[in-house]
Amino acid sequence: MSSPTPFNRPSLTEALDAWKQLLAARGFATELRWVFEENLCFEKSRADQSGFHLGYQTKFTPPPEDALDIAFDHFCEADKRIVLYRLGENAGKSVCVLLSDPWFENRGEADGFLRRDEWRVSFHPGPKGEIEEIADLGRWLRRVKHGRAFHDLDFSMTLAAIDEIKIHGRVLMPYERFASTMLNRLRRFLGQPA
Repeated sequence: MSSPTPFNRPSLTEALDAWKQLLAARGFATELRWVFEENLCFEKSRADQSGFHLGYQTKFTPPPEDALDIAFDHFCEADKRIVLYRLGENAGKSVCVLLSDPWFENRGEADGFLRRDEWRVSFHPGPKGEIEEIADLGRWLRRVKHGRAFHDLDFSMTLAAIDEIKIHGRVLMPYERFASTMLNRLRRFLGQPA
């Protein structure tokens, strides 16, 4: 069994500097807007019945200011590849998402990923086009959550996990999340503050 290639994670500032240099070289906006799983909005495509249209929103579930720092630190704790992934551009900003999973380990230039193996980081600059910001609550509520093809974006950090890290210092296990939900419901039923 071969041992994994050694790597040294960059700081978030170093990773963002490299990311912005890459975006500038491609002619993309270097001002960044970071989004998370709850911000993504997959909708059935009107043009292609079997396809999907990707948008995003930050109006209904705005990410906290420190969400990117928390997600990056959390992803750095594991040996999995981290990906800075650009979805498109909106209002003069590159809309980006941070991803992490072993799924990306074998993805390279043919897949649109530029690798920095010494950091175990990849960059996906994405297409030149615009990405729509969804401001209609109805559209966001009707977004497709299940029944679509597996996508790279399925490895994004959730805002719920960000909240758990801020509250508990780590992401909760499923049984802990369930117990916390049940305890809060019981407290509301008994008229106690949550």
